[in-house]
Amino acid sequence: MTIAQITDLHVTTEKDPLNQQRNEDRLRQVMKSIHGLRPRPVAIIASGDLVDRGEIEEYLELQRLMADSEIPIYYALGNHDSREAFLEVFGGPFARTDDNGFVQYAVDIGPMRMVVCDTLEGPNHGDYDEARAAWLSKTLDEAPDRPTAVILHHPPIPSGIQWMDPEPDSPWLGRLEAVLTGRQQVKVLMCGHIHRAFNGVFAGHLVSAAPATSIQLTLDLTEVDMHVPDGREILVEEPPGYALLMCDGTNLTTHLCLAGEYAPAVTYNFPFRKLA
Repeated sequence: MTIAQITDLHVTTEKDPLNQQRNEDRLRQVMKSIHGLRPRPVAIIASGDLVDRGEIEEYLELQRLMADSEIPIYYALGNHDSREAFLEVFGGPFARTDDNGFVQYAVDIGPMRMVVCDTLEGPNHGDYDEARAAWLSKTLDEAPDRPTAVILHHPPIPSGIQWMDPEPDSPWLGRLEAVLTGRQQVKVLMCGHIHRAFNGVFAGHLVSAAPATSIQLTLDLTEVDMHVPDGREILVEEPPGYALLMCDGTNLTTHLCLAGEYAPAVTYNFPFRKLA
């Protein structure tokens, strides 16, 4: 069984014609690639920054773009999103809230559980307050033996791209670590936000950040002064991508994928030989 993750769609409207067309084309390319996978994923997780400015008109545009999907889509929110505008346009089983109005929920898909968290707060670096952390703790307690993926827009570890990374002493990281430590059913934290793929470890769990469907961040790991622009490249037209989560009933494996059509290099025309 497979589940696809897309992230950082940044869908917008004719107010921003350049980004509207580019981000729509790239999203369509990713969705075409996902629908062409064998076996086809049973669900798609869209892990935040669904739109660019958090406007109702943008969510209506997102709704239009996703209307043709033959695969159910579950949504999470990022720092470019708006809870109020999102919930005005989306609802039902694929966009639910907890008792405090945060867009976070758990859904069982086959043998595994996807726990979608809401890290939306502030302009960029995310947050996870005590109420949200309590919800996550309670939700994980409900299924201690089911293989689980936790979905967070904001990675709780540094990527090395300093202007996007959280402050290491951010209180929300400590809250999240306290909840996740020792949770053996949690196999992976699936994130976005950084607009490129990277992996790491947090609270004893794999962190897998997916590439964006929109443009990618430039991989620049040098020092940066956040208050002094220096003309460096920060975004680049690398191919759009997505992540694929594979579950065999016990183990979870992630693949990080480029979208697009590529010519075959080798075809399977003869039986494989067993290696001694």
